[in-house]
Amino acid sequence: MTTRIKICGIKQLDEALVAIDAGADALGFVFYPKSVRAVSFQEAAEIIAALPPFVTCVGLLVNPSDEQVASAIAAGVDLVQFHGSESAEFCEQFNVKYVKAIGVDSSTDLNAKLDEYSSASAVLLDVKDESYGGTGRQFDWSLLSAVKEERVIVAGGLTVGNVASLIENWRPYAVDVSSGVERERGIKDASLIKQFCSAVISSNDNK
Repeated sequence: MTTRIKICGIKQLDEALVAIDAGADALGFVFYPKSVRAVSFQEAAEIIAALPPFVTCVGLLVNPSDEQVASAIAAGVDLVQFHGSESAEFCEQFNVKYVKAIGVDSSTDLNAKLDEYSSASAVLLDVKDESYGGTGRQFDWSLLSAVKEERVIVAGGLTVGNVASLIENWRPYAVDVSSGVERERGIKDASLIKQFCSAVISSNDNK
């Protein structure tokens, strides 16, 4: 299986274009005001409108209101990533493809979570943390050995230096990176984006 690439925390059009040119399959826009990577719905809409075709745009929300979900969809995202404690019933009601993020620690039953969110296009696994992502920390990847299906995105602590090992050992559907391609918190580094995408592509070629 080819592992896809999502670059999350896009704040500027030039970051988005660098990621696309480097081989990213998806871009993530953070609609969580407490994040250093947050953008407004209008800012995201302007970036998305300027993108070339065949790029998947994902809007990240944390325990949003119905109105916030509607605003994300109106901004032009293709999928909504629910990153809080949203129930499956809540996620399903908007009739849009969605990704559900799950905070992982040693007690997490990953297959139970996949069953709980069976309507999700994918489940994103990140380290369990109250800051809802972007921590630069990873969960215990050995827990992936128990997962019985393929619609898993791995996030948390991914870098140019470790992503190849993750793919070679676990073959997730996709990898999701944010802080691992930044020169400082919230500011993307074009060189790191290119290196990260190249590492994933090379790992896919070597499968």
